[in-house]
Amino acid sequence: MNVSNYQSPTERVEVWLEATTLFIRFNNPARLNALSLDMWEAIPALLAQAERDERVRLVVFSGAGEKAFVSGADISQFEDMRAAREAVARYEAIAEDALTGIHRFSKPTLACIRGFCVGGGVNVAISCDMRIASSDSQFFIPAARLGLGYRHSAMKNLVDLIGPGAAKDLFFTARKIDAVEARSLGLINRVCPPEGLSALLAEYTTALASNAPLTIQAAKAVIGELQKPAADFDKALCQNLIRGCFESEDYAEGRRAFMEKRKPVFTGK
Repeated sequence: MNVSNYQSPTERVEVWLEATTLFIRFNNPARLNALSLDMWEAIPALLAQAERDERVRLVVFSGAGEKAFVSGADISQFEDMRAAREAVARYEAIAEDALTGIHRFSKPTLACIRGFCVGGGVNVAISCDMRIASSDSQFFIPAARLGLGYRHSAMKNLVDLIGPGAAKDLFFTARKIDAVEARSLGLINRVCPPEGLSALLAEYTTALASNAPLTIQAAKAVIGELQKPAADFDKALCQNLIRGCFESEDYAEGRRAFMEKRKPVFTGK
């Protein structure tokens, strides 16, 4: 495990860099990786560092152990952190900052899910660009069983991903779904047996390490613009990003590699 110069502010979030992939792992196994306040707080700082790090081409979120990705919020903190009005506002603001940071991160993100993916865990997963899961995973959003309000941004991410009908179904009933149904709804991208999850993840880390990072980041930004209302669409930004790809050293390298019938070596420049 190469920790490099990344340091998590809490032992409940582990972080390490392997080649071009930054791994962020939730480490609260005694509570099935339920998200405590310090875990939410750790995310923005780590992503800010990864944003500046030219080595990083992919960020992978996962959960420690085999039982859960994230089992929701750490409800043992509810009385201390969420009972009073000011505490609720602070908790929600910190969680919102973390989820928004994942969603707006300029480089690709992937949630690697095994076991329970519940509530806040679903929010983390759908804030990522891609989601893969083992076939023994389970997903549900229990907000309606707890009487808590659901933030607008998280609901929008859910609706954008699976549509309003499926979002209402999952949210109103708070029912559990398995990985097969989650895949059919579009909640996750790919499913594999538990023993194949490491190999499936390696497909993504290898691909993102090999493919042109400027092209991928441009595509992510353009897709983000296409999801906005027409009045907010930034055509100039999209054109500049595409132009930047064609003017890059990587584009020249891609052309040379094609002509020379070899694998290109992209540097992100």
